[in-house]
Order: sequence, then C-alpha cells, then structure tokens
Amino acid sequence: MEAPFPLLVATKAPTILPAERRCHTWVSPVLFLGTVALGLQAPLCTQYLWDRLGAQLGYNGSAASGSAGCGNASGAGDLRQQELETLVSHWNLYINLAGFFVALFSVTVFGPWSDSVGRRPALILPAAGMALQAAIYLLVMYLRLHVGYFLLGRILCSLMGDYNLILASCFAYVADISDQRSRTFRIAILEACLGVAGMLASIIGGQWLKAQGYINPFWLVFAVSLAAALYAALCLQESVKESKPAKLFTLSHYMSVYRLYAAPGYQRSRQKLVLYSLTFFLIVTIHFGAKDIFVLYELSSPLCWGSDLIGYGSAASYLTYLSSLAGLRALQLCLEDTWVAELGLLSNVSGLVVISLASTTPLMFTGYGILFLSMAATPVIRAKLSKLVDEKDQGALFASVACVEGLCSLVATGVFNALYPASLHFMKGFPFLFGAIILLIPAALIG
Repeated sequence: MEAPFPLLVATKAPTILPAERRCHTWVSPVLFLGTVALGLQAPLCTQYLWDRLGAQLGYNGSAASGSAGCGNASGAGDLRQQELETLVSHWNLYINLAGFFVALFSVTVFGPWSDSVGRRPALILPAAGMALQAAIYLLVMYLRLHVGYFLLGRILCSLMGDYNLILASCFAYVADISDQRSRTFRIAILEACLGVAGMLASIIGGQWLKAQGYINPFWLVFAVSLAAALYAALCLQESVKESKPAKLFTLSHYMSVYRLYAAPGYQRSRQKLVLYSLTFFLIVTIHFGAKDIFVLYELSSPLCWGSDLIGYGSAASYLTYLSSLAGLRALQLCLEDTWVAELGLLSNVSGLVVISLASTTPLMFTGYGILFLSMAATPVIRAKLSKLVDEKDQGALFASVACVEGLCSLVATGVFNALYPASLHFMKGFPFLFGAIILLIPAALIG
C-alpha cells in the first residue's frame, strides 16, 4: 500500500464502500455531458476559424464543404494554404493561452475549496461557464463578430474553472467514495466515459456541420453544458462526508496545494508525487499536442478530409478510451499497474509513428487503431497519485493535477502549433514523430 496514512485508510475504507456502489455512477453524467460539449466545440471551433480566416485570405478551401485544404489544387506546396494553416494554429495558441492563465488561478482556488464545501459547487460552476462560453461563440457566429471574441468566451469560462475543474472534481469525487484496491479501475471507468462522450460528439459534430453548418451544433454545446450544471445542482449527491462553509478567496487554498509537494515528512511519498506528476505532464502534453493538430493535419493535403471524415477520425481517437479500459481490466489480471502503463506508452509511441507517416486515409486510420491502448497510462498515474495523499486532500491533489493539465495544454499548444507550420516544408508529420520520441522519457521514469 503506497498511501502515507495507512491507518486512516484502513479505518475509513469499510464506511465508504457502500457509498461507492451507490454514488459512483451518479457523477458520470456530469463528466459525460461536459465532455460532449468539449468534444463538439474543439474541432468545430478550429474548422470555423479555418473558414472565417480562409475567407479573409481569399482561400477557397472550405472545411464545411468537404474540400478543406485542397481547394487551390496545388497541394502541400500552396503558399496560401500554408499561410492559413499557420494563422489558424496561432489563433488556437492565443485562445489556449487566454484560458490557461485564468484557469491556473481559478482551479487552484476551487479545488481545495471543494475539500471543505463539497464537490457539487465545483461541478456546477465550470459547467455553467462552458454554457456561457458557448453562448458567446454563438453570438460571434450570428453577428459575424471578429474571431477575437472567442478569447472573451474562453476567459469567462476559465474564471469559473473551465473543463479542467470538471475533470478534477469528478476524479476527486471518485476518490472520496472508492477504496485503494478499486480506485485505478474506477478512475479508468471515468476516463472511458470521456471516450464515449468524445466519440459521440465527434460523429455528431462532423455530420451535423456538413448538413447544417456551425450554428446548430453550437446550440447543442450550450444545451449539454447547461444540462450538466443543472444535473450537478439538482440530482447529484454530495461525496464529502463533513462539508462545511469555507472562504473562497484565501491563500490557504494555494498553501494546501503547496504542502502536497513541499511539506516536511513522508519524503518518499513526496518524491513519488513529483515523479508521477512529471510523468503525467509529459504524457498528457503529447496527447493534447497531437489532438491540437489532428484536424489541421487532416484538413490539408495529402489527406484532404472533409468534416465527415474528420468526425470519424476524432471518434476513432476517442475510441481509445474504451479500448484502453478493456485492455487495462484484462491486463490487471496478470500484470501490475506499472506494466500496464508501460504497454499503454508502447501503443502510444507506435501509433504516433504511423500517423507521422500517413499520406492516405487507410494509413491514418491504421495509426488510430494502433493507439488502442494509449490511454491506459493516465488512469494508473491518477490512481497512484491519489493513493499518496490523505483523503481530506483529494480536492487539492486533483486541483494540482488539473493545473498540470492546464500547463500541458499551454505547452502542447505552444510547441505543437509552432512546430507544425515550421515543419511543413520538410516533414508534415514531424510533430507526431517528435511526440513519440518524448514519450520515451515517461516510459523510463515509470520503469
């Protein structure tokens, strides 16, 4: 047992097992709905930027029409296409930067705060923020406002915690109601929920965009975000046993996160906490970075995918959550969690190498297929991190993990959106190959 508080775990576990059976599935709809909203919004936003900015540049390759990236018939050498790809990737960078710095402040406040007041408020606020962001995006589309207003929507959403706070609160909720033996698989179930929701959103978004354009799918983003907030407010049971009022804006929340990594005592556990956090950072950075440029990579030549194929490709990437859950459950019967994580990294490295060389649709989907176990490493690391801290610090822990994920998004966006246009002239798939090489570092750290 890796927890630094074995007596506390031993006395608490019998009292929380009934709650595990009763409450575990109840938090899943919040995560499911939030992920549907995000899974619809992210690729649609990139394609909308492609169309709006392409129209300003006089480029006639349309993401919605299915001829994206191939409209000027000059392939990868078309300078105007490369200019558009660079502009869209830079706008993605600006939007993610705007969200990260605000969310870094808000998540580290709301996460530890939820250790006192409960998880429900920390689920309601970010879901409402995502609904507000969708409403602003709709105004941009209806009124043809400048795409810079996307920054405003992202900042307001981040002030309320953004999607990372939903993730942190849901994982902390599961940690509240599960014992250490089942925690890895319970967390993997939540990650599989991410995959089901993302796959559904990707298929719906691609087909809907092709049929009716951008506005109606974004109304669905608004509706499911609002539904997640209402579900958390009206239906979800609280998992914190002794919730109590607490100040929101206080330095003690930041100190509770700091103490996890720097407080004296349990030095071995603190060292593991730092190493697992570094491993998590590298894995998730590559995951986010690859997903950031998948749509751009597929829009342009030689693949020249339309919105329907982009939807199927995004669904295939989300399917890895489900296949990784099944693989993790099967491999846990004969292997330690650490070896399961290593096999997951091997799957990730192999898939990215194939995608980096993909010049045809079948080869691209082959790369997606090889990624079938690529998401097995993250639930193992989340569970190991959770076991290293006290039960009363789960909110602070997963808030720090959410901040790490925000930093992952920032670094991934900066590196991959800069590396992608810079490598167009010598190897278009080089960012994926770069990611595969970086993943050898967490494989060594886990080993």
